[in-house]
Amino acid sequence: MLKNGTRAPEFELADQDGKRHTLKSLLAEGALILYFYPADFTPGCTKEACSFRDLQKDLVAAKLRVVGVSPQDAESHKRFAAKHGLNFTLLADQDKKAVKAYDVDGPLGFGVRRGTYLIDADGTIRDSVLADLRIAEHEAFVQRALAAGAGQKNR
Repeated sequence: MLKNGTRAPEFELADQDGKRHTLKSLLAEGALILYFYPADFTPGCTKEACSFRDLQKDLVAAKLRVVGVSPQDAESHKRFAAKHGLNFTLLADQDKKAVKAYDVDGPLGFGVRRGTYLIDADGTIRDSVLADLRIAEHEAFVQRALAAGAGQKNR
């Protein structure tokens, strides 16, 4: 994981609808929760994505956006979002460039580790968590960001 207080690496990736996004464009609206996950449709990743979906109203109130990143293609993300009613952006990182830049590549380059970053509007990593199979730690991380009103400081 990248250290808190460091600059978040820039990237450019397509979302589930084929629209291109950069980190800079995502931060234009304020602070961002950027989470990396291993794969669409797996039980743990589905639980995590649905918890973000269910917190969307609270996230918006705190002026926080959530964006998920995994190596599946845009079409897989589109099906995943549709099946589970996901109301946030999923980015396709098939070459794992962002995965590697954010230091969440799996052991020996296989898979993706479950990591979540809170990034300020200026691109600074404020907080992070790496918990792999412990999805509850990611949920607690998001709850702390909400309680702190993380996005409020960026508006």
